[in-house]
Amino acid sequence: MAFALVFVDVQRNMLEGGSPVPDADTVRPALSGLLTRARAAGAPVVHVLNDGSDIDPDRPHTPGWQPVFEAEPGEPVFRKTEPNAFSVPGLAASLNGFGVRTLVVAGFQSEFCIDATSRAALDEGYDVVLAAGAHATYPGSSGAHDTAAAVERELQAYGIKVSPARDLDFR
Repeated sequence: MAFALVFVDVQRNMLEGGSPVPDADTVRPALSGLLTRARAAGAPVVHVLNDGSDIDPDRPHTPGWQPVFEAEPGEPVFRKTEPNAFSVPGLAASLNGFGVRTLVVAGFQSEFCIDATSRAALDEGYDVVLAAGAHATYPGSSGAHDTAAAVERELQAYGIKVSPARDLDFR
């Protein structure tokens, strides 16, 4: 089973600066660990960046828009303006070119881009694993942690596997 790591919106505005997600201190090392293990296993890594509007902290080419982890040579970077990363032309073709069947999804925000991208990946025919502990959001009507946990339950019911990030080794 060939794996790829899909980093969704792992950008500085989510983990650094004036308003990081509440779980930034635990999510960042989980993301770093996933990235290290994926690269060590030779798994493809795909970065998807959100292009925010002129009033958003992830407006293109601003400090908040910059990726937290730089792509290495051979790691494609896609830019999106919609929650679903599969709305980006070329993403599916790139993943198919790597010959992967299973996508490990991680990043931000749980109830928006992570949810939409995970569902779309499953609908595209991929096996999808959501990396628990390596996605997060801001507090809404319920706390940030509760929202992330609710997304995990909903995605599991949709057919997506949820596994702790620390247990994923890409082999």
